[in-house]
Amino acid sequence: MEFNKKVAVLGGGSWATAIVKILTENLEQVNWWMRDEESAEYLKKFHHNKKYIQSIQFDINRLNISTNIQEIIDDSDILIIAIPSPYLATAFEEMDIKRIDEKFVISATKGVVPGETNRIPARFFHKVFNVPYDKIGMIAGPCHAEEVALERLSYLTIACENQEIAQYIAGATSCRYINTTVSDDLFGTELSAILKNVYAVASGICNGLGYGDNFQAVLISAATRETKEFIDAVHPIHRDVNSSAYLGDLLVTAYSQFSRNRNFGSMVGKGYSVRSAQIEMNMVAEGYYAAKGIYEINKKFNVDMPIVDAVYHILYDKISPIMEMKLLTAKLS
Repeated sequence: MEFNKKVAVLGGGSWATAIVKILTENLEQVNWWMRDEESAEYLKKFHHNKKYIQSIQFDINRLNISTNIQEIIDDSDILIIAIPSPYLATAFEEMDIKRIDEKFVISATKGVVPGETNRIPARFFHKVFNVPYDKIGMIAGPCHAEEVALERLSYLTIACENQEIAQYIAGATSCRYINTTVSDDLFGTELSAILKNVYAVASGICNGLGYGDNFQAVLISAATRETKEFIDAVHPIHRDVNSSAYLGDLLVTAYSQFSRNRNFGSMVGKGYSVRSAQIEMNMVAEGYYAAKGIYEINKKFNVDMPIVDAVYHILYDKISPIMEMKLLTAKLS
């Protein structure tokens, strides 16, 4: 496929860094917006991200790095958003950004945008910036940034109603260590990507409490059922939740040593307070925010989601993880 569209990555974290690495395998130039001026200048000088995945060395001639977000947006056709969900509204709304609706927006943000509306990223860009849904897509795993850095074989799913743009992004991100597939299930894929972070927190809590592999298998089996019932209720179309974009992404996030959500949950299970765990990690665990967002969204749909409820009660109601997980074990089979 001929790559004649200008692609930008917005964000300076580990996932943004990994996506830029993948894109530079195929594209002559990638536009990259970073909020932090010091990090941007460091990257230009030393050719790696100062704060995240320092092992990735970039060909700086392939990068257009800027801290001016409007400049990057204006110079790009496709925007890949890799900003953590807690900061998404701030990054876009407080900077008076214009002309987003003229671009293709691909979300790599796997979380709920906090606020009264608890919007998923696709809905956020549609409602706030009037981007048509057929110009919105998302990137799903199973894929950890750390394994991209190691160039271990990984898989991406590009979900977008516009299959032409999905194919374009799939081509731009496909390389010897990345296999890609496309999907038209934007909402189901995005909701599944959000839910898997909540279930990874649950998996981590159970690990921290000393539950073994046998219970973890039951937990994730139940999480798969919850995922299917919830996304079918929210967006009822035919889909196979056992495919890699849904189940595969859930498994790797729930079990991997690289999963920040699992590690966050494990710390909570071991007795850390939520705040202490967040400070210790020094990285965003999307599952913390997603637990509240999904819990609130589900008030409308009333799907039976005992795992999501348990995580919410532990993180927000400060219920003892021991007590809450003991109650959960009686509900699972």
